[in-house]
Amino acid sequence: MNDVLDVALRLLALLLAFLVLPLVVGQTEHKVMAHMQGRLGPMYAGGFHGWAQLVADGVKFAQKEDVVPAGADRRIFQLAPAVALLPYLLVLVAIPVAPGAVGRFIDAGIFFVLAVMGVGVLGSLMAGWASANKFSLLGGLRTAAQLMAYELPMLLAAASVAMAAGTVSLPGILDAFEWWWVPWQIVGGLVFFTAGLAELQRPPFDAPIADSEIIFGAYTEYTGLRFALFLLAEYAGIVVLCGLTTVLFLGGWHGPFADDLGWVWTLLKTAVLAFVVIWLRVSYPRLREDQLQKLAWTGLIPLALVQIALTGVVKVVIS
Repeated sequence: MNDVLDVALRLLALLLAFLVLPLVVGQTEHKVMAHMQGRLGPMYAGGFHGWAQLVADGVKFAQKEDVVPAGADRRIFQLAPAVALLPYLLVLVAIPVAPGAVGRFIDAGIFFVLAVMGVGVLGSLMAGWASANKFSLLGGLRTAAQLMAYELPMLLAAASVAMAAGTVSLPGILDAFEWWWVPWQIVGGLVFFTAGLAELQRPPFDAPIADSEIIFGAYTEYTGLRFALFLLAEYAGIVVLCGLTTVLFLGGWHGPFADDLGWVWTLLKTAVLAFVVIWLRVSYPRLREDQLQKLAWTGLIPLALVQIALTGVVKVVIS
Protein backbone atom coordinates (compact mmCIF):
# COMPACT_ATOMS: atom_id res chain seq x y z
CA MET A 1 0.00 0.00 0.00
CA ASN A 2 2.83 2.39 0.87
CA ASP A 3 4.49 1.68 -2.50
CA VAL A 4 1.29 2.49 -4.38
CA LEU A 5 0.87 5.74 -2.42
CA ASP A 6 4.49 6.70 -3.10
CA VAL A 7 4.07 6.15 -6.85
CA ALA A 8 0.82 8.12 -6.86
CA LEU A 9 2.41 11.06 -5.04
CA ARG A 10 5.37 11.08 -7.43
CA LEU A 11 3.07 11.05 -10.45
CA LEU A 12 0.98 13.87 -8.97
CA ALA A 13 4.09 15.96 -8.29
CA LEU A 14 5.35 15.38 -11.85
CA LEU A 15 2.01 16.35 -13.39
CA LEU A 16 1.82 19.52 -11.28
CA ALA A 17 5.38 20.46 -12.25
CA PHE A 18 4.64 19.71 -15.91
CA LEU A 19 1.50 21.86 -15.89
CA VAL A 20 2.73 24.75 -13.72
CA LEU A 21 6.43 25.32 -14.47
CA PRO A 22 6.06 25.88 -18.26
CA LEU A 23 3.26 28.38 -17.59
CA VAL A 24 5.45 30.21 -15.08
CA VAL A 25 8.27 30.38 -17.65
CA GLY A 26 5.84 31.67 -20.29
CA GLN A 27 4.46 34.34 -17.97
CA THR A 28 7.97 35.35 -16.93
CA GLU A 29 9.03 35.65 -20.56
CA HIS A 30 6.17 38.07 -21.25
CA LYS A 31 7.19 40.23 -18.27
CA VAL A 32 10.94 40.17 -18.91
CA MET A 33 10.50 40.99 -22.59
CA ALA A 34 8.05 43.75 -21.72
CA HIS A 35 10.53 45.40 -19.36
CA MET A 36 13.51 45.00 -21.69
CA GLN A 37 11.61 46.30 -24.73
CA GLY A 38 9.45 48.91 -22.98
CA ARG A 39 6.16 47.24 -23.96
CA LEU A 40 3.40 48.65 -21.75
CA GLY A 41 0.69 46.09 -22.55
CA PRO A 42 2.23 42.96 -20.99
CA MET A 43 3.49 45.00 -18.03
CA TYR A 44 0.19 46.51 -16.96
CA ALA A 45 -2.76 44.92 -18.80
CA GLY A 46 -4.91 42.68 -16.60
CA GLY A 47 -4.72 43.88 -13.02
CA PHE A 48 -1.63 44.21 -10.83
CA HIS A 49 1.46 44.07 -13.05
CA GLY A 50 -0.50 42.31 -15.75
CA TRP A 51 -1.03 39.10 -13.76
CA ALA A 52 -4.14 38.14 -15.74
CA GLN A 53 -2.40 38.25 -19.12
CA LEU A 54 -1.74 34.51 -18.99
CA VAL A 55 -5.39 33.77 -18.21
CA ALA A 56 -6.51 36.00 -21.09
CA ASP A 57 -4.17 34.18 -23.49
CA GLY A 58 -5.58 30.82 -22.39
CA VAL A 59 -9.16 31.96 -22.92
CA LYS A 60 -8.23 33.39 -26.31
CA PHE A 61 -6.74 30.10 -27.52
CA ALA A 62 -9.72 28.12 -26.21
CA GLN A 63 -12.18 30.32 -28.12
CA LYS A 64 -10.41 30.13 -31.47
CA GLU A 65 -11.72 27.76 -34.13
CA ASP A 66 -9.84 24.49 -34.62
CA VAL A 67 -9.06 24.56 -38.33
CA VAL A 68 -7.57 21.65 -40.31
CA PRO A 69 -6.50 22.45 -43.91
CA ALA A 70 -8.47 20.59 -46.56
CA GLY A 71 -5.34 19.04 -48.10
CA ALA A 72 -3.68 18.12 -44.82
CA ASP A 73 -2.98 14.59 -43.59
CA ARG A 74 -5.59 14.92 -40.88
CA ARG A 75 -4.41 12.25 -38.42
CA ILE A 76 -0.77 13.29 -38.44
CA PHE A 77 -1.74 16.97 -38.35
CA GLN A 78 -3.81 16.41 -35.20
CA LEU A 79 -1.26 14.11 -33.56
CA ALA A 80 1.76 16.41 -34.01
CA PRO A 81 1.12 18.73 -31.00
CA ALA A 82 0.94 15.75 -28.63
CA VAL A 83 4.15 14.27 -30.07
CA ALA A 84 5.86 17.63 -29.52
CA LEU A 85 4.64 17.99 -25.90
CA LEU A 86 4.49 14.59 -24.19
CA PRO A 87 8.20 13.62 -24.48
CA TYR A 88 9.10 16.45 -22.10
CA LEU A 89 6.82 14.91 -19.46
CA LEU A 90 8.75 11.64 -19.82
CA VAL A 91 12.06 13.48 -19.43
CA LEU A 92 10.86 15.09 -16.19
CA VAL A 93 10.36 11.59 -14.81
CA ALA A 94 14.13 10.99 -14.94
CA ILE A 95 15.40 14.37 -13.64
CA PRO A 96 16.39 14.23 -9.92
CA VAL A 97 15.31 17.30 -7.97
CA ALA A 98 16.70 16.35 -4.56
CA PRO A 99 18.29 13.27 -2.94
CA GLY A 100 15.77 10.48 -3.46
CA ALA A 101 13.34 12.84 -5.22
CA VAL A 102 13.14 11.47 -8.75
CA GLY A 103 10.11 10.21 -10.58
CA ARG A 104 11.84 7.04 -11.77
CA PHE A 105 15.43 5.90 -11.36
CA ILE A 106 16.84 4.98 -14.79
CA ASP A 107 20.29 3.41 -15.04
CA ALA A 108 21.03 4.92 -18.46
CA GLY A 109 19.42 8.25 -17.59
CA ILE A 110 21.51 10.41 -19.94
CA PHE A 111 20.74 8.26 -22.97
CA PHE A 112 17.06 8.12 -22.04
CA VAL A 113 16.55 11.87 -21.72
CA LEU A 114 18.50 12.73 -24.88
CA ALA A 115 16.64 10.10 -26.92
CA VAL A 116 13.24 11.22 -25.69
CA MET A 117 14.01 14.90 -26.30
CA GLY A 118 14.86 13.98 -29.89
CA VAL A 119 11.41 12.44 -30.25
CA GLY A 120 9.83 15.77 -29.26
CA VAL A 121 11.39 17.44 -32.29
CA LEU A 122 9.51 14.96 -34.49
CA GLY A 123 6.33 16.88 -33.65
CA SER A 124 7.61 19.81 -35.70
CA LEU A 125 8.56 17.51 -38.57
CA MET A 126 5.11 15.91 -38.53
CA ALA A 127 3.41 19.31 -38.45
CA GLY A 128 5.45 20.60 -41.37
CA TRP A 129 4.87 17.54 -43.54
CA ALA A 130 1.15 17.10 -42.77
CA SER A 131 0.02 20.73 -43.16
CA ALA A 132 -0.08 20.77 -47.01
CA ASN A 133 1.63 24.16 -46.91
CA LYS A 134 4.95 24.92 -48.60
CA PHE A 135 6.02 27.28 -45.82
CA SER A 136 5.22 24.64 -43.20
CA LEU A 137 7.17 22.05 -45.17
CA LEU A 138 10.17 24.37 -45.43
CA GLY A 139 10.01 24.95 -41.67
CA GLY A 140 9.95 21.20 -41.10
CA LEU A 141 12.99 20.71 -43.36
CA ARG A 142 14.87 23.41 -41.47
CA THR A 143 13.95 21.65 -38.24
CA ALA A 144 15.35 18.36 -39.55
CA ALA A 145 18.62 19.99 -40.61
CA GLN A 146 18.94 21.73 -37.24
CA LEU A 147 18.24 18.50 -35.33
CA MET A 148 20.91 16.58 -37.22
CA ALA A 149 23.47 19.34 -36.66
CA TYR A 150 22.93 19.96 -32.94
CA GLU A 151 22.09 16.50 -31.60
CA LEU A 152 25.73 15.40 -31.89
CA PRO A 153 27.38 18.22 -29.85
CA MET A 154 24.67 17.85 -27.21
CA LEU A 155 25.41 14.13 -26.86
CA LEU A 156 29.18 14.67 -26.83
CA ALA A 157 28.91 17.31 -24.10
CA ALA A 158 26.79 14.98 -21.94
CA ALA A 159 29.27 12.16 -22.57
CA SER A 160 32.02 14.29 -21.05
CA VAL A 161 30.13 14.54 -17.75
CA ALA A 162 29.39 10.80 -17.82
CA MET A 163 33.12 10.14 -18.23
CA ALA A 164 33.92 12.38 -15.28
CA ALA A 165 31.36 10.71 -13.01
CA GLY A 166 31.90 7.17 -14.28
CA THR A 167 28.16 6.63 -14.73
CA VAL A 168 25.32 7.52 -17.12
CA SER A 169 22.77 7.69 -14.30
CA LEU A 170 21.62 11.23 -13.48
CA PRO A 171 21.44 10.64 -9.67
CA GLY A 172 24.81 8.88 -9.91
CA ILE A 173 26.34 11.93 -11.59
CA LEU A 174 25.09 14.14 -8.77
CA ASP A 175 26.40 11.73 -6.13
CA ALA A 176 29.85 11.92 -7.75
CA PHE A 177 29.74 15.71 -8.28
CA GLU A 178 32.58 17.89 -6.98
CA TRP A 179 32.58 21.69 -7.09
CA TRP A 180 35.81 21.83 -9.08
CA TRP A 181 33.88 20.17 -11.91
CA VAL A 182 32.16 23.49 -12.70
CA PRO A 183 35.23 25.19 -14.24
CA TRP A 184 36.46 21.81 -15.53
CA GLN A 185 33.28 21.10 -17.48
CA ILE A 186 32.32 24.70 -18.34
CA VAL A 187 33.00 24.27 -22.07
CA GLY A 188 30.83 21.17 -22.20
CA GLY A 189 28.08 22.99 -20.31
CA LEU A 190 28.08 25.87 -22.80
CA VAL A 191 27.99 23.43 -25.72
CA PHE A 192 25.14 21.43 -24.17
CA PHE A 193 23.08 24.52 -23.36
CA THR A 194 23.62 26.10 -26.78
CA ALA A 195 22.78 22.90 -28.65
CA GLY A 196 19.68 22.49 -26.50
CA LEU A 197 18.50 25.98 -27.43
CA ALA A 198 18.94 25.09 -31.09
CA GLU A 199 16.91 21.90 -30.70
CA LEU A 200 14.12 23.90 -29.04
CA GLN A 201 14.28 26.37 -31.95
CA ARG A 202 14.62 29.24 -29.51
CA PRO A 203 16.08 32.57 -30.69
CA PRO A 204 18.66 33.11 -32.03
CA PHE A 205 18.19 29.57 -33.42
CA ASP A 206 14.61 30.09 -34.63
CA ALA A 207 15.19 29.83 -38.40
CA PRO A 208 12.61 26.96 -38.66
CA ILE A 209 9.85 29.35 -37.50
CA ALA A 210 11.19 32.59 -38.96
CA ASP A 211 8.05 34.75 -39.25
CA SER A 212 9.75 37.23 -41.59
CA GLU A 213 10.58 34.46 -44.09
CA ILE A 214 8.20 31.49 -43.80
CA ILE A 215 5.22 32.94 -41.84
CA PHE A 216 5.52 30.66 -38.76
CA GLY A 217 7.19 27.59 -40.19
CA ALA A 218 5.74 24.19 -39.35
CA TYR A 219 3.07 25.77 -37.13
CA THR A 220 1.62 28.12 -39.75
CA GLU A 221 -1.65 26.21 -40.22
CA TYR A 222 -2.31 25.55 -36.52
CA THR A 223 -4.97 27.44 -34.56
CA GLY A 224 -6.62 27.41 -31.15
CA LEU A 225 -5.61 24.87 -28.54
CA ARG A 226 -3.43 22.87 -30.93
CA PHE A 227 -1.26 25.93 -31.48
CA ALA A 228 -1.24 26.50 -27.70
CA LEU A 229 0.10 22.96 -27.20
CA PHE A 230 3.09 23.79 -29.38
CA LEU A 231 3.75 26.89 -27.27
CA LEU A 232 3.41 24.82 -24.09
CA ALA A 233 5.88 22.30 -25.57
CA GLU A 234 8.37 25.11 -26.14
CA TYR A 235 8.17 26.30 -22.55
CA ALA A 236 8.24 22.72 -21.22
CA GLY A 237 11.37 22.22 -23.31
CA ILE A 238 12.95 25.25 -21.64
CA VAL A 239 12.24 23.78 -18.20
CA VAL A 240 13.67 20.40 -19.21
CA LEU A 241 16.79 21.87 -20.85
CA CYS A 242 17.56 24.14 -17.89
CA GLY A 243 16.89 21.29 -15.45
CA LEU A 244 19.23 18.94 -17.31
CA THR A 245 21.96 21.59 -17.54
CA THR A 246 21.60 22.13 -13.80
CA VAL A 247 21.91 18.42 -13.04
CA LEU A 248 24.79 17.71 -15.43
CA PHE A 249 26.96 20.82 -15.09
CA LEU A 250 25.89 22.86 -12.04
CA GLY A 251 25.60 20.26 -9.31
CA GLY A 252 21.82 19.94 -9.16
CA TRP A 253 20.73 19.91 -5.52
CA HIS A 254 24.25 20.69 -4.25
CA GLY A 255 24.39 24.27 -2.96
CA PRO A 256 27.22 26.54 -1.81
CA PHE A 257 25.88 26.68 1.75
CA ALA A 258 23.88 23.55 2.54
CA ASP A 259 22.71 20.56 0.55
CA ASP A 260 19.77 20.25 2.95
CA LEU A 261 17.86 22.75 0.81
CA GLY A 262 17.89 20.16 -1.97
CA TRP A 263 15.10 20.98 -4.39
CA VAL A 264 15.40 24.72 -3.66
CA TRP A 265 18.89 24.81 -5.20
CA THR A 266 17.71 22.80 -8.20
CA LEU A 267 14.78 25.11 -8.88
CA LEU A 268 16.85 28.25 -8.29
CA LYS A 269 19.56 27.21 -10.77
CA THR A 270 16.91 26.14 -13.28
CA ALA A 271 15.16 29.50 -12.93
CA VAL A 272 18.40 31.44 -13.51
CA LEU A 273 19.08 29.46 -16.68
CA ALA A 274 15.49 30.00 -17.86
CA PHE A 275 16.05 33.75 -17.46
CA VAL A 276 19.17 33.43 -19.64
CA VAL A 277 17.06 31.73 -22.31
CA ILE A 278 14.60 34.64 -22.23
CA TRP A 279 17.38 37.23 -22.21
CA LEU A 280 18.97 35.66 -25.30
CA ARG A 281 15.65 35.90 -27.16
CA VAL A 282 15.44 39.62 -26.55
CA SER A 283 19.10 40.42 -27.09
CA TYR A 284 20.30 38.56 -30.20
CA PRO A 285 19.06 38.52 -33.81
CA ARG A 286 18.21 35.34 -35.68
CA LEU A 287 21.08 33.41 -37.24
CA ARG A 288 20.97 32.54 -40.93
CA GLU A 289 20.69 28.89 -41.90
CA ASP A 290 24.33 28.75 -43.04
CA GLN A 291 25.44 30.38 -39.79
CA LEU A 292 23.46 27.79 -37.81
CA GLN A 293 25.18 24.92 -39.58
CA LYS A 294 28.62 26.50 -39.34
CA LEU A 295 28.26 27.06 -35.60
CA ALA A 296 27.36 23.41 -35.04
CA TRP A 297 29.88 21.67 -37.30
CA THR A 298 32.89 23.98 -36.98
CA GLY A 299 32.25 25.40 -33.52
CA LEU A 300 30.32 23.27 -31.05
CA ILE A 301 31.40 19.80 -32.17
CA PRO A 302 35.17 20.58 -32.03
CA LEU A 303 34.67 22.22 -28.62
CA ALA A 304 32.80 19.16 -27.34
CA LEU A 305 35.59 16.88 -28.59
CA VAL A 306 38.18 19.06 -26.85
CA GLN A 307 36.15 18.80 -23.63
CA ILE A 308 36.06 14.99 -23.92
CA ALA A 309 39.83 14.89 -24.48
CA LEU A 310 40.41 17.16 -21.46
CA THR A 311 38.13 14.98 -19.34
CA GLY A 312 40.07 11.90 -20.36
CA VAL A 313 43.40 13.52 -19.48
CA VAL A 314 42.17 14.69 -16.06
CA LYS A 315 40.68 11.26 -15.26
CA VAL A 316 44.00 9.57 -16.12
CA VAL A 317 46.00 12.06 -14.01
CA ILE A 318 43.83 11.81 -10.89
CA SER A 319 43.31 8.03 -11.08
